Amino acid sequence: QVQVAESGGGLVQAGGSLRLSCTASGSSFSVDHTDWYRQPPGKQREWVAGMPGSGVTSVTGRFTVSRDKAKNAVNLEIDSLKPEDTGVYYCTIRGLRNIRGTLIPVNIWGQGTQVTVSS
Repeated sequence: QVQVAESGGGLVQAGGSLRLSCTASGSSFSVDHTDWYRQPPGKQREWVAGMPGSGVTSVTGRFTVSRDKAKNAVNLEIDSLKPEDTGVYYCTIRGLRNIRGTLIPVNIWGQGTQVTVSS
């Protein structure tokens, strides 16, 4: 089994910054791409930012995705937070899992972490 978990959400004030972390656990798998999505209240889930498995840092506007090798995690840093950044943030990985010598594509989602930005 491959599992993905997010952490770092919470209540923050507008204008501040926040770092979310995504860790993947399990065995016999490789990650081709890590993406962050969010789902604002009452709205559909939307893509926020992402990075290839071999990447180190990727910047999309106010969103920076970076790899923390020491913690084997992929972080999402959000700068200049706005109330409209409020929502549940999800991490997802796409990659390959080796099951008895066969490489199986996987797309695993975490449970999400709540981010609430107060004005």
